Amino acid sequence: MTSTVTAAAVSKNFGAYQDAAVREPVIITKNGRPRIVLIAYEDYLRLSRRDRRVEATAELSDAELAAVEKAEQEPCLDHLNAELLADKQAAD
Repeated sequence: MTSTVTAAAVSKNFGAYQDAAVREPVIITKNGRPRIVLIAYEDYLRLSRRDRRVEATAELSDAELAAVEKAEQEPCLDHLNAELLADKQAAD
């Protein structure tokens, strides 16, 4: 669960919100609207790595993309195949 706090509250007690952000994202609002999110450095790194993997798919050839589309998970991960199929059907 994320916490939502005002920018004024964060400026008054930044250390406490730094500690909170290590456990869960902290949404910081300004004038009642979400403006930024304070997250743990490890979460930032994880999200950054994910972005790079997504960008790399743009460089795949048509044959490589077709192979990825035909690929399936191990039987113990069938629930992931079901998600992929649902996403593909929603996109069509």
